[in-house]
Amino acid sequence: MTPASNAVPSGLRAGLLSAAVTGCLAFALLATPVARAQDANPVLAKVNGAEIRQSDVDLAEQELGPSLAQMDPATKKENVLAFLIDMKIVAKAAEDKKIQDNADFKKRLEFARNRLLMDDVLSAEGKAATTDAAMKTVYDEAAKQISGEQEVHARHILVETEDEAKAVAEELKKGADFAELAKKKSKDPGASDGGDLGFFTKDQMVPEFSAAAFALEPGKISEPVKTQFGWHIIKVEEKRNRKPPSFDQVKAQIEQYVARKAQSDYVSKLRQAAKIERMDQPAAKPDAAKPADAAKPADAAKPATPAPAKK
Repeated sequence: MTPASNAVPSGLRAGLLSAAVTGCLAFALLATPVARAQDANPVLAKVNGAEIRQSDVDLAEQELGPSLAQMDPATKKENVLAFLIDMKIVAKAAEDKKIQDNADFKKRLEFARNRLLMDDVLSAEGKAATTDAAMKTVYDEAAKQISGEQEVHARHILVETEDEAKAVAEELKKGADFAELAKKKSKDPGASDGGDLGFFTKDQMVPEFSAAAFALEPGKISEPVKTQFGWHIIKVEEKRNRKPPSFDQVKAQIEQYVARKAQSDYVSKLRQAAKIERMDQPAAKPDAAKPADAAKPADAAKPATPAPAKK
């Protein structure tokens, strides 16, 4: 018979078991996020006890960039990890040689630190500026300028001499098909497409060519036109007011423009507030009659707006 002192009442036993199960469940729930976080950033290697995690590989991939572009994911990961292992080993050897105490090393380390700080803050400024509203405003302003611009759809036949151009013009006057004649006679790379140049604006062609093309009515053919490339016979197929590309087509370019402008403005603002002394240049004499001009940022490049696709 079990001694009374060792007996555990059934109700108490049940309570203890319930508490134990609840405690295990709570521990499991608390531990799960930690385990998942570790799984998301696992240790991939150790070098003399120093860990290399997935986040280290990700950072190295960003830094190494173009040199990894042609590699498949598995090869890329293996190469980056091997690079990090070698870097750890060589860096430790450099520390043993006290490289970190060299004046030149300290200068380069300070430069790298300042560069990283600059890159991070400018990146943040750029991201903060690229709101949908800001990008749409830039797009609308550019679209207004484009909408009123005229463009033409033309074909041409390019030959080397004026006599050749006159001979082509005579054949066309006798009823020869322009596109077929372009395939046979033109030395332009687009000859196989019947000399088709698609739609273009005045500033997209050399002045002599544009002047002749925009002076023609649709369906008309020019007299021989001389440019730096040779002699042209031009046929205008259609004229229209240029249509701006859709917002989605140029969104990436607009985003880059808005970010760079924001960064330029931010740097300009900091320069105006900073005390900058140029020891390599003679001091400028103040002009009492004219206040000093505020520093102005370099003009940021306007977002490119690609021409509509050839039709």
